[in-house]
Amino acid sequence: MKCRHCQSELTLPLVDLGSAPPSNAYLTVETLRAPEKYYPLRVLACTECWLAQTEDYTQADELFDADYAYFSSTSTGWLAHAARYAEKMTQQLGLTQQSLVIEVASNDGYLLKNFVTAGIPCLGIEPTASTAAAAEQLGIPVMREFFGEQLGKQLATNGKQADLIAGNNVYAHVPDINDFTRGLKAALKPAGTITLEFPHLMQLLEHTQFDTVYHEHFSYLSLFTVSRIFQTAGLRVYDVDELSTHGGSLRVYGCHADDARSTSAAVANILAEEKRRGLQAEDIYKNFQVRADKVKDDLLAFLIEQKRAGKMVAAYGAAAKGNTLLNYAGVKPDLLPFVCDAAAAKQGKFMPGSHIPILSPAALPEQRPDYLVILPWNIAAEVKRQNAGLAELGTKFVTAVPKLEIL
Repeated sequence: MKCRHCQSELTLPLVDLGSAPPSNAYLTVETLRAPEKYYPLRVLACTECWLAQTEDYTQADELFDADYAYFSSTSTGWLAHAARYAEKMTQQLGLTQQSLVIEVASNDGYLLKNFVTAGIPCLGIEPTASTAAAAEQLGIPVMREFFGEQLGKQLATNGKQADLIAGNNVYAHVPDINDFTRGLKAALKPAGTITLEFPHLMQLLEHTQFDTVYHEHFSYLSLFTVSRIFQTAGLRVYDVDELSTHGGSLRVYGCHADDARSTSAAVANILAEEKRRGLQAEDIYKNFQVRADKVKDDLLAFLIEQKRAGKMVAAYGAAAKGNTLLNYAGVKPDLLPFVCDAAAAKQGKFMPGSHIPILSPAALPEQRPDYLVILPWNIAAEVKRQNAGLAELGTKFVTAVPKLEIL
């Protein structure tokens, strides 16, 4: 396989998680009886541009279909994050009723609804019908298409270049990252701004976040690599924020390469930090598999120990990262009888691969598990707050990444 960005030969393995079904391919009672598609889940790193990337087995339209079950609005913390962003960018860029905001992968309208409320024209680009329909109900115009250079040029031809293009947790999801980036350039006004948020590869490596590896994530990104991809497309990263979301993310601010804005010191600082922590050397990638295996082994040992002790362990959050962890560890309903999730679209379905049933959180006070494993560890504090009553009943909260911990 060649690197998706620079076409160099890929020879450096990062992690091999065996084979698994797509992490968001939740099953119904009917599909539970049918064969599941499994794909290899391996990540390699490019020693030229340092883009970490999954081996190429699946097509985007197989992963992001009409029944795609991830709805961004399920997390109250994420909604608050989106509202703060909208307010910040409106002030910083002076957005008005004459501006245009485009969000690529606009999901259920969790972000753009803030611009609708403020009277700022916006447009969502969202290929999954289930989430696009939810956004349209909020008054957000949505184009139900995958984004790339062709669509970016089409928007420009139709007079729909944007003052602000936002992309939250989509950059890692695109199979052709060069085409996608050229699309951003085409759809951006001459003095416009691009912001992209994505999990930071530095945090993934540092905190053994192998469960954020899944087929929908084609790329695992550092600032070094994103800056290089932008440069190749005629764009420039002029600023960057470090965020706590998704276990440690970056928000990069981009503009056209010839834009008059100066590049902030934050860009040089994070580039230097990435280099200091070894992101452009092979060692940190070579020892990752052993660390991932320890996380898996510790979780399995904990679940088996509790089963033998007659304790009930349940899980919270039917998240993609949970599916990666459970499938790699080979966990089935005998060790984890159910998972609760607040998203109505997932309730009554089953986790892909493990076939663990997904229930409403209302089941927790009835079942009163001894332990509740919070699979989306990045929102563990939010889950604990929402289920404070369980703690009073004696339930203990557990996270497995970066190490097994009883909270």
